[in-house]
Amino acid sequence: MRLGINLGYWGAGMDGDNLAVAQEADRLGYDVCWAAEAYGSDAPTVLAWVAAKTERIDVGSAIMQIPARQPAMTAMTAATLDSLTGGRFRLGLGVSGPQVSEGWYGVKFDKPLARTREYVEIVRKAMTRERLSYEGEHWTLPLPDGPGKPIKLTVHPQREHIPLYIAAIGPKNLEQTGEIADGALLIFPSAEHLEETALRHLRAGREKAGLTMDGFDVCPTLPLALGDDVTALADVFRPYTALYVGGMGSRKQNFYNQLAQRMGYEKEAAEIQDKYLAGDKAGAAAAVPHSLIDQTTLLGSVERIAERMTAYAEAGVTTLTLAPAGFTLDERLAALRAGVEAMERAGLS
Repeated sequence: MRLGINLGYWGAGMDGDNLAVAQEADRLGYDVCWAAEAYGSDAPTVLAWVAAKTERIDVGSAIMQIPARQPAMTAMTAATLDSLTGGRFRLGLGVSGPQVSEGWYGVKFDKPLARTREYVEIVRKAMTRERLSYEGEHWTLPLPDGPGKPIKLTVHPQREHIPLYIAAIGPKNLEQTGEIADGALLIFPSAEHLEETALRHLRAGREKAGLTMDGFDVCPTLPLALGDDVTALADVFRPYTALYVGGMGSRKQNFYNQLAQRMGYEKEAAEIQDKYLAGDKAGAAAAVPHSLIDQTTLLGSVERIAERMTAYAEAGVTTLTLAPAGFTLDERLAALRAGVEAMERAGLS
C-alpha cells in the first residue's frame, strides 16, 4: 500500500502551509499529492504550482469537475500538466453535485453515468493524438453541418497513458468506474465496510471489462490527526462530517448521506440531514456518531493509526491518501511524518 496526501481546496488561508506540506511529503517519499476544486480554487493551477516546487511526487486532480470543462479542454490540460511535470500527473474526474453543476456551471445534472462514460472516451481518444471525432448522446465532435473539422492534439504528453481516476460513491458509479477507469477516488471510507460499499461494485465493473483488480488503484482519502485523546480528535471532525452527510446536496440527492446509510447509520444520517437542512449546524454536528467519525478517519497514537492502516490494506486499499490535520503547520507536518512512521510500524512500506 502506498501513501498520498490531499491538500483539499486552495485559498482557505493555509496556502503557504499547503506548499510546505507538499514539499515535506515529497521529501518523505509520499507517492502522490492531490488537490481539489469546487467553486473556489481550480485544481490544475494548484497542481502546476506544487509540481514546480517539488521533485518526485506525483500530482493529481481530486477532482477536476466534469461540468466545468469540455472534455477536449480536459485532455489539453492533462497533456500539458503531464508534459510540464515530466510524467507526474494523474487525472481525477468527477461529476460534482447538482447544486454546483447547475448553480455554478449552468450544466444540467442529468444522466451522470452516461455523461461520465462519454467524457472519459473523448478525453482518452484526444490524448491518443488521433483526429478527434465522436458521436454520442451528450457530445458530438465536430458539430454537424458546420465549419468544424476533426483536429488532433498538438501537445505530446510525457506518457502514452495518463492514469485516469473517477470519484465514485454510489454502486452504479463505482461499477462503471471499475469498468472504464484506472483507479477510484473514495471519500468517507470505512475499512470495515469497504467490501460491501465499494470494492464489490468496482470488481463487478472490472469483470464486465474482462479485467481483474490487478493494477487498479483503490484510493480513499482519510483525515489523519495525531494525539492521545481520540474522542477530542473526533470532535474536531464533527462539523466536516455533518456538512457532507447533512448538507452536501439536496434532501433527495445527497450521495454522502446515502453512503452513511449503507454503512448502517440510517437513523443517524436522517437526523443529521434534518438538523443541517433546518439550519441547526451545531445540532447536526452533535448528532454525528463517534463511531462514524472514527471509522472514516485515522485518529490517535502512531500505534493506533498503524492498526487502522493495516485494516485498510487488508480491505484492499492500494493508495491511502491522508489529509494531515492540525491547527498549525508544525502539527500538520507532524501528522504527515506520523503517517510514514505508522506505515513502517505496520510493515506496509
